[in-house]
Amino acid sequence: MVRFAIRGPKYEQFMTRQIIYLMAIVILGFSLVACEPKKISEINADPGRYMNKEVAVIGQVTQSIGALGKGIYQLDDGTGRLWVMTNSRGVPSKGAKVGVKGYVKPTITFLGVNYATVMEETDRRAE
Repeated sequence: MVRFAIRGPKYEQFMTRQIIYLMAIVILGFSLVACEPKKISEINADPGRYMNKEVAVIGQVTQSIGALGKGIYQLDDGTGRLWVMTNSRGVPSKGAKVGVKGYVKPTITFLGVNYATVMEETDRRAE
């Protein structure tokens, strides 16, 4: 019986590279699953299910109120509307289509007005 030993520095480099590629694919897969956009109607139907969990939504801005880099805007995806609060980036203009990631909160008060079922924005991208 003949055995071939394929061990050595080149083999170790090859295996290290393969492990790094596999880890990158797994991490990318997890990040894509976590960022799957939800319909606003799903969030509004059962806000407790999404409470304090990061979710993503895509929609068009129908209203926006902002001051000094903070603000709140309403997003409509065709299935419902959701208020989104931002603390650092300002608000997008009315009519803009955006994708937003954030945490669903039960209520938020902004400029003395209470808003129910609000998403606190962590990331936003223009569509």
